Amino acid sequence: MIALLNQIPSEAQIKKHLRKVIFGQNMFCVHCRSRNVRRFENRYRCQKCKKPFSLLSGTWLKGMKISLRTFWALLWCWTQAIPVKQTQKLCHVHENSVYHWFREFRLHLPQFEPILEGVVQMDEAYFKNLSLIMAKQVGSNKIAHQIIFKNSVDKSEAANFLFQYIQPKSQLQTDGAGIYRGIDQWWQVRHKKDIHSKWEFELTSEIEGMFGNLRTFIRRMYHHTTPQYLPEYVSEFCLRFCSPEMFENPLNYLKKSL
Repeated sequence: MIALLNQIPSEAQIKKHLRKVIFGQNMFCVHCRSRNVRRFENRYRCQKCKKPFSLLSGTWLKGMKISLRTFWALLWCWTQAIPVKQTQKLCHVHENSVYHWFREFRLHLPQFEPILEGVVQMDEAYFKNLSLIMAKQVGSNKIAHQIIFKNSVDKSEAANFLFQYIQPKSQLQTDGAGIYRGIDQWWQVRHKKDIHSKWEFELTSEIEGMFGNLRTFIRRMYHHTTPQYLPEYVSEFCLRFCSPEMFENPLNYLKKSL
């Protein structure tokens, strides 16, 4: 029973959505791609290769054990950033199931890391045994990030991040940490810096705000984190910020992930 979620479609409607996303206008065999397919109750059989398959056989949802309406409810809660404990009550599933499915949704997000240009703010944050480099194109929703699997970042790692994500001739704004000293000799950028000990924060205000929003997102959505899942949470947060349209509803997400 899916209580309190009137926006969840019927099972027939969900099947219709999934079929259109997975197969487009014409049904085809997931094994040989033949369009000569017959339906038998809830399964299909290819008339060419004679192999049976289901609606979800060729996707990462293959073998799903929950009902389609429960799946859709879980996906709706995740796209709307409903916290785990709230989702558990709305969908009438065990908390472990919510964590499991939320992780499946995270793992099947598309890869997206934009190249930043113009004025770019860059900073790093440190967690237990992990470091996070993040940069934001000022005045836009473009952010890039990289996880370093140790509790520090050196100059070569900062430079490699620039090589990958910052367009040459951009204006780079940082907090003046030692790893950025002389960084404009490594990559063609105009480097400006804040000195936080002198209460200078203007040049890094947007990226500092992103780190605060990231911590709030993790605490609110997942209640806690561990080093094991932190890279996934960061990737999800960044994609939610860069491509909010993907999270408007379950269908938008499925169009990108299936």
